[in-house]
Amino acid sequence: MRVLVVEDEQSLASALDRGLTKLGYAVDVAYDGEEALDKAGGTPYDVVCLDLNLPRVDGIEVCRRLRADRFSGGIIMLTARSGIKERVEGLDEGADDYLVKPFAFSELAARIRAVTRREGSPLDPVLSTRGLELDPNTNLVRREGVSIHLTPKEFELLYYLAKHEGRAIPQEELIERIWDERMNPFTQTVKVHMNNLRRKLNDGFEESMITTIRGKGYVL
Repeated sequence: MRVLVVEDEQSLASALDRGLTKLGYAVDVAYDGEEALDKAGGTPYDVVCLDLNLPRVDGIEVCRRLRADRFSGGIIMLTARSGIKERVEGLDEGADDYLVKPFAFSELAARIRAVTRREGSPLDPVLSTRGLELDPNTNLVRREGVSIHLTPKEFELLYYLAKHEGRAIPQEELIERIWDERMNPFTQTVKVHMNNLRRKLNDGFEESMITTIRGKGYVL
């Protein structure tokens, strides 16, 4: 999943970036409201973690504009304000949840999971196809009943390919959906992850699960 962290306090933004990245999310960071709107306008984020007190455009206005532009992902407000009035205002403008600073990172992670479940994100359905069973709630993968251990990024790659079974997925699309804006489009990262994924999926099996179509991408 792709997450946008909007927070003008750089130390907190960096901490959230590191923590969410370790959990396997693709994370972008914006330090003011205008930058947040610009990034959200060009990237399909699953969740926006949105500070209320932002320079240039405040969090309430960012939330209002996102919903006016039909942003359908989850919005979690982060704020030092604990008053009921501010919470109600944020929720009325389209926020899904509210977290008062200081908060435990584990609670934010739980709120993100809860919001994405409510939003119908691909974290919910278990996919079964071609002898594969993929459970995004546990990152559990089985092929013909045999458990396969994947890293979070490998699981995301496989899940995305399985959701679009039969369609060749270009590398650029995989970078956009599974990594983040800091990813160099000319890197070998996708190729390396795909090779590792193939090796794990094919271990002990004759049939290869993933095919490369030159000039088009990867297909399950």
